[in-house]
Amino acid sequence: MPRDDHEWMAAAARMAARARPLSRPNPGVAALVVASALTERAHIVARGWTQPGGRPHAEAAALAGLTPAQLADGTLYVTLEPCAHQSARGPACADLIVAANPARVVIGQHDPDPRTAGRGIARLQGAGIATRLLDDPVSAASLAGFLTRQRLGRPWVTLKLATSLDGCIALADGTSQWITGAPARAHVHAQRARHDAILVGGATWRTDNPRLDVRLSGLEARSPQRVVLTRNAAPADGVTAIAAPEAIADLSGVLHLYVEGGAQTAAAFVAADLVDELHLYTAPIVIGEGRRSLGAVGLTSLPDAHGRWRIHDSRQLGSDHFTAYLRVRN
Repeated sequence: MPRDDHEWMAAAARMAARARPLSRPNPGVAALVVASALTERAHIVARGWTQPGGRPHAEAAALAGLTPAQLADGTLYVTLEPCAHQSARGPACADLIVAANPARVVIGQHDPDPRTAGRGIARLQGAGIATRLLDDPVSAASLAGFLTRQRLGRPWVTLKLATSLDGCIALADGTSQWITGAPARAHVHAQRARHDAILVGGATWRTDNPRLDVRLSGLEARSPQRVVLTRNAAPADGVTAIAAPEAIADLSGVLHLYVEGGAQTAAAFVAADLVDELHLYTAPIVIGEGRRSLGAVGLTSLPDAHGRWRIHDSRQLGSDHFTAYLRVRN
């Protein structure tokens, strides 16, 4: 059965995960070249994603080495509008595409960067290339960090909580190792590897002395930048200190921020409405009188608590359950 443009774009968006986070500060973009895309004869000719350090871009990687014959019936699917600005690091992708001359170009998301912002599409259309902008939600999700940075001036924030069934993150004496089992903890490390920076509060830093690194074989080099929410000076070499949640806007090059706690830090980010994604790991244990997962978040009306989150993902991790929620924003 023939696939449509949204299905091909979804495939490109999944592939974009390979770019993250090594493409920083550039967005992790992916591109597919598909021959006879909307027919039963469709097949992928080439693929590419943004390389470490931001170059080559996805389009350049996908188009490299293709012949005119391979592109004569080819559709280029790219998750973000091709850049239109010149750079000392490489040519504008819009110009590369015009030179390659594929039959069609399908774009997942408009680029809000003012250096491109519609100019990439205009350049392709001006060259006579059939161009379609999908405004595709799957490609938008793959670009969440970049789009949030462009539109709101801050990174996309994921808050992670690991709790008992009754919402505790530790015993009353502070003991928290381990609430969840090994599969859930490995999943957390995989999430760390996908983020540019990881943040904890000053109390957690001082009490637990956390490493905040990635301890999965082969991914150790993906350990994120470490950030501590504290009004004191930077607590260690290579660690960035910020005094308030809103200061995440000043974390240069950070598109995806992973907040791990503790309870007051988590509550501060929720109260400031800076959490875009909530990762909840629930262990099948009951603690009773323990330390709660969140402090006060400024809620004064129960109706205001409803309609703010929607479920995004759910899976079993050993004996623990993982659920991801997205913040509902107008």
